[in-house]
Amino acid sequence: MLNNKRISVLIPAFNEEKSIAQVIKELPKDIVDEIVVVDNASTDATQEIALRNGAKVVEEPHRGYGAACLKGLESIDNAVIVVIIDGDHSDYPEQITRLLEPIASGNADFVIGSRVLGLREDGALTPQQYWGNKFAVFLIHRLFGYGFTDMGPFRAIRFESLKSLNMTDKDFGWNVEMQVKAVRQGLKIMEVPVDYRKRIGASKISGTVPGVIMAGLKIIFTIFKYAVMN
Repeated sequence: MLNNKRISVLIPAFNEEKSIAQVIKELPKDIVDEIVVVDNASTDATQEIALRNGAKVVEEPHRGYGAACLKGLESIDNAVIVVIIDGDHSDYPEQITRLLEPIASGNADFVIGSRVLGLREDGALTPQQYWGNKFAVFLIHRLFGYGFTDMGPFRAIRFESLKSLNMTDKDFGWNVEMQVKAVRQGLKIMEVPVDYRKRIGASKISGTVPGVIMAGLKIIFTIFKYAVMN
Protein backbone atom coordinates (compact mmCIF):
# COMPACT_ATOMS: atom_id res chain seq x y z
CA MET A 1 0.00 0.00 0.00
CA LEU A 2 2.94 2.35 0.60
CA ASN A 3 4.35 1.91 -2.89
CA ASN A 4 1.86 4.31 -4.48
CA LYS A 5 2.24 7.01 -1.80
CA ARG A 6 4.92 9.62 -2.28
CA ILE A 7 6.65 9.97 1.08
CA SER A 8 8.89 12.85 2.10
CA VAL A 9 10.95 12.76 5.29
CA LEU A 10 11.79 16.05 6.98
CA ILE A 11 14.77 16.20 9.37
CA PRO A 12 15.37 19.49 11.24
CA ALA A 13 19.04 19.53 12.21
CA PHE A 14 21.31 21.78 14.24
CA ASN A 15 24.89 20.56 14.71
CA GLU A 16 24.15 16.87 14.15
CA GLU A 17 27.31 15.93 12.24
CA LYS A 18 27.86 12.87 14.45
CA SER A 19 24.42 11.39 13.83
CA ILE A 20 22.83 12.71 10.65
CA ALA A 21 24.42 10.12 8.35
CA GLN A 22 23.06 7.25 10.45
CA VAL A 23 19.56 8.69 10.45
CA ILE A 24 19.60 9.07 6.66
CA LYS A 25 21.11 5.64 6.02
CA GLU A 26 18.61 3.84 8.25
CA LEU A 27 15.55 5.23 6.51
CA PRO A 28 14.21 2.49 4.19
CA LYS A 29 14.95 3.73 0.68
CA ASP A 30 12.39 1.42 -0.92
CA ILE A 31 9.67 3.38 0.90
CA VAL A 32 11.00 6.92 1.23
CA ASP A 33 11.00 9.06 -1.92
CA GLU A 34 12.66 12.18 -0.58
CA ILE A 35 14.76 13.13 2.45
CA VAL A 36 14.94 16.83 3.29
CA VAL A 37 17.46 17.93 5.91
CA VAL A 38 16.95 21.47 7.15
CA ASP A 39 20.28 22.87 8.31
CA ASN A 40 19.21 25.18 11.12
CA ALA A 41 22.32 27.41 11.27
CA SER A 42 24.71 24.56 12.10
CA THR A 43 28.32 25.46 12.79
CA ASP A 44 29.63 21.96 12.07
CA ALA A 45 29.59 19.65 9.02
CA THR A 46 25.92 18.64 9.26
CA GLN A 47 25.08 20.08 5.84
CA GLU A 48 28.00 18.51 4.00
CA ILE A 49 27.44 15.07 5.54
CA ALA A 50 23.73 15.16 4.73
CA LEU A 51 24.47 16.03 1.10
CA ARG A 52 27.06 13.25 0.83
CA ASN A 53 24.49 10.76 2.06
CA GLY A 54 21.90 11.66 -0.54
CA ALA A 55 19.63 14.10 1.28
CA LYS A 56 18.28 17.31 -0.13
CA VAL A 57 19.49 20.16 2.09
CA VAL A 58 17.79 23.49 2.66
CA GLU A 59 19.01 26.21 4.97
CA GLU A 60 17.08 28.02 7.70
CA PRO A 61 19.35 30.59 9.37
CA HIS A 62 16.70 31.56 11.94
CA ARG A 63 17.21 29.21 14.87
CA GLY A 64 14.15 27.29 16.03
CA TYR A 65 12.65 23.83 15.61
CA GLY A 66 9.42 25.16 14.16
CA ALA A 67 11.26 27.55 11.85
CA ALA A 68 13.27 24.62 10.49
CA CYS A 69 10.15 22.54 9.92
CA LEU A 70 8.35 25.39 8.16
CA LYS A 71 11.34 25.97 5.87
CA GLY A 72 11.54 22.30 5.02
CA LEU A 73 7.85 22.15 4.14
CA GLU A 74 8.34 24.98 1.64
CA SER A 75 10.58 22.65 -0.39
CA ILE A 76 8.01 19.83 -0.49
CA ASP A 77 5.28 20.14 -3.10
CA ASN A 78 4.02 16.73 -4.21
CA ALA A 79 4.20 14.48 -1.16
CA VAL A 80 1.24 12.42 -0.02
CA ILE A 81 2.66 11.79 3.46
CA VAL A 82 5.25 13.82 5.37
CA VAL A 83 7.29 12.25 8.15
CA ILE A 84 9.22 14.34 10.67
CA ILE A 85 12.10 12.78 12.59
CA ASP A 86 14.91 14.26 14.66
CA GLY A 87 18.48 14.19 13.39
CA ASP A 88 20.04 12.99 16.64
CA HIS A 89 19.45 9.24 16.12
CA SER A 90 17.28 8.94 19.25
CA ASP A 91 14.46 7.48 17.17
CA TYR A 92 14.70 4.33 15.06
CA PRO A 93 14.30 5.41 11.42
CA GLU A 94 13.59 1.84 10.30
CA GLN A 95 10.37 1.95 12.35
CA ILE A 96 8.91 4.50 9.94
CA THR A 97 6.46 1.92 8.55
CA ARG A 98 4.69 1.83 11.92
CA LEU A 99 3.69 5.45 11.35
CA LEU A 100 3.01 5.24 7.63
CA GLU A 101 0.76 2.19 7.41
CA PRO A 102 -2.24 3.62 9.31
CA ILE A 103 -2.25 6.63 6.97
CA ALA A 104 -1.73 4.58 3.81
CA SER A 105 -4.61 2.29 4.79
CA GLY A 106 -6.95 5.22 5.44
CA ASN A 107 -7.22 4.62 9.17
CA ALA A 108 -5.46 7.84 10.18
CA ASP A 109 -4.53 11.30 8.94
CA PHE A 110 -1.93 11.94 11.63
CA VAL A 111 0.20 9.39 13.50
CA ILE A 112 2.50 10.09 16.44
CA GLY A 113 5.25 7.70 17.44
CA SER A 114 4.74 7.29 21.17
CA ARG A 115 7.88 6.75 23.20
CA VAL A 116 5.69 6.06 26.21
CA LEU A 117 4.04 3.08 24.51
CA GLY A 118 7.35 1.76 23.09
CA LEU A 119 10.59 0.57 24.61
CA ARG A 120 12.92 3.21 26.04
CA GLU A 121 16.60 2.89 26.77
CA ASP A 122 17.42 3.87 30.34
CA GLY A 123 18.15 7.58 30.45
CA ALA A 124 16.83 8.26 26.95
CA LEU A 125 14.16 10.58 28.35
CA THR A 126 15.48 12.91 31.01
CA PRO A 127 13.26 13.41 34.09
CA GLN A 128 12.36 16.89 32.91
CA GLN A 129 11.34 15.53 29.50
CA TYR A 130 9.31 12.69 31.03
CA TRP A 131 7.38 14.78 33.55
CA GLY A 132 7.05 17.78 31.24
CA ASN A 133 5.58 15.49 28.60
CA LYS A 134 3.11 13.99 31.10
CA PHE A 135 1.99 17.44 32.22
CA ALA A 136 1.52 18.67 28.65
CA VAL A 137 -0.63 15.71 27.58
CA PHE A 138 -2.61 16.05 30.83
CA LEU A 139 -3.41 19.66 29.94
CA ILE A 140 -4.39 18.71 26.39
CA HIS A 141 -6.71 16.02 27.73
CA ARG A 142 -8.37 18.40 30.18
CA LEU A 143 -8.70 21.31 27.76
CA PHE A 144 -9.29 19.55 24.43
CA GLY A 145 -10.63 16.15 25.47
CA TYR A 146 -8.07 14.02 23.63
CA GLY A 147 -5.87 11.56 25.51
CA PHE A 148 -2.42 11.64 23.94
CA THR A 149 0.34 9.68 25.66
CA ASP A 150 3.27 11.55 24.14
CA MET A 151 4.47 14.60 22.23
CA GLY A 152 7.18 12.64 20.45
CA PRO A 153 8.95 14.25 17.50
CA PHE A 154 8.72 11.13 15.28
CA ARG A 155 5.43 11.71 13.48
CA ALA A 156 3.72 11.27 10.12
CA ILE A 157 0.85 13.22 8.63
CA ARG A 158 -1.03 13.38 5.36
CA PHE A 159 0.45 16.37 3.55
CA GLU A 160 -2.93 17.89 2.74
CA SER A 161 -3.91 17.58 6.40
CA LEU A 162 -0.69 19.26 7.49
CA LYS A 163 -1.28 22.18 5.13
CA SER A 164 -4.81 22.57 6.51
CA LEU A 165 -3.40 23.05 10.02
CA ASN A 166 -1.76 26.33 8.95
CA MET A 167 1.21 25.82 11.26
CA THR A 168 2.89 28.98 12.53
CA ASP A 169 5.06 28.24 15.59
CA LYS A 170 8.76 28.75 14.99
CA ASP A 171 10.30 27.16 18.05
CA PHE A 172 9.37 24.89 20.98
CA GLY A 173 5.61 24.99 20.45
CA TRP A 174 5.60 23.27 17.04
CA ASN A 175 4.69 19.75 18.17
CA VAL A 176 1.96 20.78 20.59
CA GLU A 177 0.51 23.23 18.07
CA MET A 178 0.21 20.39 15.57
CA GLN A 179 -1.47 18.12 18.10
CA VAL A 180 -4.06 20.57 19.41
CA LYS A 181 -4.90 21.83 15.93
CA ALA A 182 -5.31 18.25 14.71
CA VAL A 183 -7.78 17.62 17.55
CA ARG A 184 -9.69 20.82 16.88
CA GLN A 185 -9.95 20.08 13.15
CA GLY A 186 -11.17 16.55 13.75
CA LEU A 187 -8.30 14.76 12.04
CA LYS A 188 -8.14 11.00 12.46
CA ILE A 189 -5.32 10.69 15.00
CA MET A 190 -3.46 7.59 16.09
CA GLU A 191 -0.48 6.84 18.32
CA VAL A 192 1.78 3.86 17.66
CA PRO A 193 4.60 2.56 19.88
CA VAL A 194 8.12 3.47 18.81
CA ASP A 195 11.38 2.71 20.57
CA TYR A 196 13.67 5.42 21.88
CA ARG A 197 17.36 5.59 22.81
CA LYS A 198 19.88 8.10 24.07
CA ARG A 199 20.62 10.71 21.47
CA ILE A 200 24.05 11.13 19.92
CA GLY A 201 25.60 14.32 21.23
CA ALA A 202 24.33 16.81 23.78
CA SER A 203 20.72 17.99 23.74
CA LYS A 204 20.29 21.64 22.84
CA ILE A 205 17.06 21.90 24.88
CA SER A 206 16.65 19.25 27.59
CA GLY A 207 20.40 19.32 28.34
CA THR A 208 20.33 22.89 29.63
CA VAL A 209 18.30 24.55 32.39
CA PRO A 210 17.37 27.62 30.27
CA GLY A 211 16.36 25.33 27.42
CA VAL A 212 14.08 23.27 29.64
CA ILE A 213 12.43 26.36 31.15
CA MET A 214 11.91 28.08 27.80
CA ALA A 215 10.54 24.97 26.12
CA GLY A 216 8.21 24.19 29.01
CA LEU A 217 6.80 27.69 29.19
CA LYS A 218 6.27 27.86 25.44
CA ILE A 219 4.47 24.51 25.36
CA ILE A 220 2.13 25.52 28.19
CA PHE A 221 1.51 28.92 26.60
CA THR A 222 0.66 27.29 23.27
CA ILE A 223 -1.81 24.87 24.85
CA PHE A 224 -3.67 27.65 26.64
CA LYS A 225 -3.54 29.96 23.61
CA TYR A 226 -5.43 27.48 21.45
CA ALA A 227 -7.75 26.53 24.32
CA VAL A 228 -9.14 30.08 24.48
CA MET A 229 -9.33 30.63 20.71
CA ASN A 230 -12.68 30.23 18.99
